[in-house]
Amino acid sequence: MKPGVLIISHGSPDAAWVRLVDDSVTKLELPAEMPVAASFLEVVEGRLIQDGIDHLEGAGVTDLIVIPLFVSSGSTHIDEIAYALGVKPFPEKETDLEPFRVRARVHFGEPVDDDPVIAHMVWDKLKAISAEREREVVLLVGHGSVHDGFRQRWERGISSLAEHVREIGGVKHADYALLNPDSLAAKTRYWSEERGMDVLVAPLFLSGGYFTKKAIPGRLEGLKYRYSGEALLPHPMLNDWIQRQIFTIMKSLTL
Repeated sequence: MKPGVLIISHGSPDAAWVRLVDDSVTKLELPAEMPVAASFLEVVEGRLIQDGIDHLEGAGVTDLIVIPLFVSSGSTHIDEIAYALGVKPFPEKETDLEPFRVRARVHFGEPVDDDPVIAHMVWDKLKAISAEREREVVLLVGHGSVHDGFRQRWERGISSLAEHVREIGGVKHADYALLNPDSLAAKTRYWSEERGMDVLVAPLFLSGGYFTKKAIPGRLEGLKYRYSGEALLPHPMLNDWIQRQIFTIMKSLTL
């Protein structure tokens, strides 16, 4: 048995987005003989998921430890990737993603959801704009999904994560909003205007880009809030989250 690690994220045409993922992966502290590949679902030509599989199998890997670097199990991408890797026999939602060519055994990890390590990362990005915690509410903002079943997974994960952030930061309240279906302006208006709270808006996205820089501020135009604007990366604790998943799966392989 020779394990290898395949880290999968969405991908972006923005080279800086890709570089943030790569920088995090290169800082992993893994056994020297364990090959690692960072691959992307789309856009990043030459580094797509099949490219990563081929690279690792070419290095003799018999067991693929797959880490889905996504913030929610409600992402339809998790569903289609798991299907295309042979982890599940059918996708829950129709997909154009064809099954991958893979000979190695696949061991599929978990997305972020409500992991406490990620909650600490969110608060680290948010705490600089916190001033009077007894008057503040953390409003965690995620992409969301309009698809039944997937939306509920988004809601479960992000609501629990927001509560973890509240506990860590010691602020009065926590809530969440999704961009799909859109609840961001309504939630912000409720907390600021009806409840009289200072709203700390925190984006739950892997890396900065259109959603953190354009979509969220655009939907909040004219409302009263404070915004960190910072995505999860860069942050050293993401490496801890990835490594913990890898070693947990490795331990199960040696039982």
